Amino acid sequence: MTDLTRRTLLVSAAGAATALSAPAIAQAYPARPITLIVPWGAGGGTDATARIVGSLLEREFGQPVNVVNRTGGSGVVGHAGIASAPADGYTIGMLTVEISMMHWQGLTELTPSSYTPLALMNEDPPGVQVSASSPYRTIKDLADAIKANPGKLKASGTGQGGIWHLALVGWLGAMGLPANAVPWVPSNGAAPAMQDLAASGLDIVTCSVPEAKAMLDAGRARSLAIMAPARNPQFPNVPTLNESLGINYSVGAWRGIGAPKNLPAPIAERLTVALKKVNESKEFQDFMGNRGFGVRWADGAGFGKFMAEGDAAMGVAMKAAGLAKQA
Repeated sequence: MTDLTRRTLLVSAAGAATALSAPAIAQAYPARPITLIVPWGAGGGTDATARIVGSLLEREFGQPVNVVNRTGGSGVVGHAGIASAPADGYTIGMLTVEISMMHWQGLTELTPSSYTPLALMNEDPPGVQVSASSPYRTIKDLADAIKANPGKLKASGTGQGGIWHLALVGWLGAMGLPANAVPWVPSNGAAPAMQDLAASGLDIVTCSVPEAKAMLDAGRARSLAIMAPARNPQFPNVPTLNESLGINYSVGAWRGIGAPKNLPAPIAERLTVALKKVNESKEFQDFMGNRGFGVRWADGAGFGKFMAEGDAAMGVAMKAAGLAKQA
């Protein structure tokens, strides 16, 4: 056999192996346990969502899915851990809305494009809450009061520059008002903000309606509207901004599953198919519904588009609020 013939045979064999590699990879995956990174602490909504997803993926794949909380840096540590892992499908992670915010704040260079998007699993739009004793009975009453007395009413729901702060800024912008038309009072989260609202220390709280549910159920607060394209089935009496004000503005905290960039397409497809089964399962739907969490699905391409659009919107809101540290 000549050297030329030998080289030709080797090239042909390599080409055949490459042609077979995609289905072979998909069929063999996963062959060992998967790590699911959560950028937030145990016990929170993101952790709970990740754990039900992980348990249902275990059933689907027949392999353990180990949920690991990597906290710190306002979400930077965990998101960085997902992005820097080997792109082999054995480390995936829960991406959250903060990935479309952190780089605008100068906290990281990571953006939604730093990942292979696999599936959007959840979105919770913010509601606009007032205390039970508030004179504002409808969102129009509240909007009119803000316009008539800019700077008078105080709002909270999270820290400065958090998702619920930016939701308020976006709503004000949609009404043609500046970000400081309603001064923001930073808080350690929705729960303490709702307590301050009920005690009349605040006028408005923007947070997801599930987070406000305890105070709503106790009759100590009212939710006037949600910033979403449609009403939340769990809270059917709360109208959308579009219904009440003719403002087609929506935003929300969301959670989805992503992997390191350049994940092989067969593995990405295998994961997305499995995650769709998880999302549609009765166990997942019941788990999320019992907690008032919104279920939303998008495949990898749809999730990537969703994140890109949200990233652009967050940039606009953060610049309007004077919180962006990059152009």
